[in-house]
Amino acid sequence: MRQFTAVVNPTAGGSSGVAALLPLARSLRQEGARLDTVYSRSLEHARELAHRAGERGDVVLAVGGDGMAGCVGGALSGTDTLFGLVPAGRGNDFARALGLPADAPSLARTLLDGEPRAVDTIEVESAAHARTSVLGSVYAGIDAIANRHANASRLLRGAASYYAGGLRAVLAWKPAAYRVTVDGVVHERTGYTVVAANSGFYGFGRNIAPGARLDDGLLDVVVIADTSKRHFFAVMNELKTGAHVRRPQVEILRGKEIRIEADRALPYGADGEVDAVLPVTVRVQPKALRVLA
Repeated sequence: MRQFTAVVNPTAGGSSGVAALLPLARSLRQEGARLDTVYSRSLEHARELAHRAGERGDVVLAVGGDGMAGCVGGALSGTDTLFGLVPAGRGNDFARALGLPADAPSLARTLLDGEPRAVDTIEVESAAHARTSVLGSVYAGIDAIANRHANASRLLRGAASYYAGGLRAVLAWKPAAYRVTVDGVVHERTGYTVVAANSGFYGFGRNIAPGARLDDGLLDVVVIADTSKRHFFAVMNELKTGAHVRRPQVEILRGKEIRIEADRALPYGADGEVDAVLPVTVRVQPKALRVLA
């Protein structure tokens, strides 16, 4: 019987996290499993809690959204600890990529009986932020600005915060000159964003990289080139289905190590939480995390 430790961040949607955890906890305990719940004071504290639980041999559950998933899953990258996810955030994009069930009894059955799946993670290195690992994607440009606005919003939640943050970012945007190095090959582009994706989804269900796979040992690099803001809004609308990849403004590269630079101090984000400025280097870490999914 697997035993579990759930890591919850009460300062980042903790109430929704507890609400999602309660029915799952009931289902797990009915089957005889032990579930301990610990509350983190910060993302760094969450990483420490995850390491301690893993050293005890527990399955570590990240309770929250993509930021919490990336934090806890990234901390366990490269270890033998089993990782589970309890989706309770705004976007839940990594849970979407894993195909996790939404109802508590089915999720409990996955956590109790599911075979571990080895998935890739992303190592993120820059002078502006301590080296870390994340799960979903690293994005540099207008989407990082939009995510910053969404995280700062106190009036809007969920999809509304992303849409409002995106509109604010687009209206103020000026094209950036990027230098993207993929496995040693330099690509110079002018545009809106560069996304290095392990998971196909980001930004509340947007299918930014439809061809991305969690276990192929590669990152899909999506570049959205300069175009009118009217056309850019059209591209954004097509992110729901992945149809944007057919547009000439969208280019997809693939590689194992990607360095992203720009002509100004553009922000980059990672799984909705890391907030720093370019340049950044990201590397795929093949099959570095064992996930119950």
